[in-house]
Amino acid sequence: MTDFDINSLSSYREHNRLEAKKAKGGFPGSFWETYSAFANTDGGIILLGVKEDADGSLHSESGIDVAKLRKDFWNMVNNRQKISANIITERMVKEESFEGNPILVVSVPRADRSAKPVFVGQDPKTGTYRRNHEGDYHCSLDEISLMFRDASAVTQDAKVLENMDYTVFCPETVKGYRNFFRSRHSNHLWNNEDDEIFLRKIGAVSIGSDGLYHPTAAGLLMFGYEYEITREFPNYFLDYQENRSVGKTRWTDRIVSTSGEWSGNVFDFVIETLARMQRGLKTPFVLKGIKRIDDTPIHKLLREAITNACVHADFYGRQGLVVQKSVDGYKLSNPGSVRISISEAIDGGISDPRYNRPR
Repeated sequence: MTDFDINSLSSYREHNRLEAKKAKGGFPGSFWETYSAFANTDGGIILLGVKEDADGSLHSESGIDVAKLRKDFWNMVNNRQKISANIITERMVKEESFEGNPILVVSVPRADRSAKPVFVGQDPKTGTYRRNHEGDYHCSLDEISLMFRDASAVTQDAKVLENMDYTVFCPETVKGYRNFFRSRHSNHLWNNEDDEIFLRKIGAVSIGSDGLYHPTAAGLLMFGYEYEITREFPNYFLDYQENRSVGKTRWTDRIVSTSGEWSGNVFDFVIETLARMQRGLKTPFVLKGIKRIDDTPIHKLLREAITNACVHADFYGRQGLVVQKSVDGYKLSNPGSVRISISEAIDGGISDPRYNRPR
């Protein structure tokens, strides 16, 4: 619900994505039932300091200590005895005002599949809710079981690294990837999210057994600093070698993840390496309308080659990922064996990558 306007509060009615709570006597215990319901359904907004009149219209409540409500909220949302998961970021909790009275507005997003079920207390059987119309209802055992099954359907790339947090990510890499994503998906809704939510959406972070968000294996490889990546992948090593000479010189240009001169992660490696691999390729003069098209089949081939080398690599293996460019052509090698048969790989149409996230 992105179009909520506090200035039009009196025109709203409670519905499947909007809930009002007076909070006159302090932080309402029923808040967490709605939090669970919104998280397990389609998200929604909870208003603290708002009362519902007999005709269903909403109005602000006077005498509300919003600062204390906000403090109580953050204390409880991070308490695993109270709620199973914190899916809220700072910008989702705002202090607004209406009719001269302060209101606390909490925007609850739909929880990631791996975080569900979001439940109140310690027992998912009794504390898991869903939202129907303007009410919060207990989920059935079948509904809860389905959430657990979906949450457990994770691959190696989605492994949650609970000994790490957001600080392992290189901010410049995240910024670069978001610009890359935006250039290809200019109208995508995720472009409006903050970095933390965006990283959740693409699978770079996920919820751990402690109910908090941590990097996934794919997120660490894509956005992490090299010295953080090697904590999880001790043999991780990326190497690009270019040899433009014909003699005994081993290379004339080289990029390695251990240099300390750049982040050392997979995304930055691909961007820098691909530019060098494609450098010098001939591009015929082709127009699409009035725009020149410089993306030839060989450009696409190289892009696919390095992408496949990364997503099929076993970064827990001993060998590093090596890309070589010479006057004779290109050679790419990665650690790990292919997870499908050679004939299947040649025929195409079947793929079983080790890393298919972030998107």
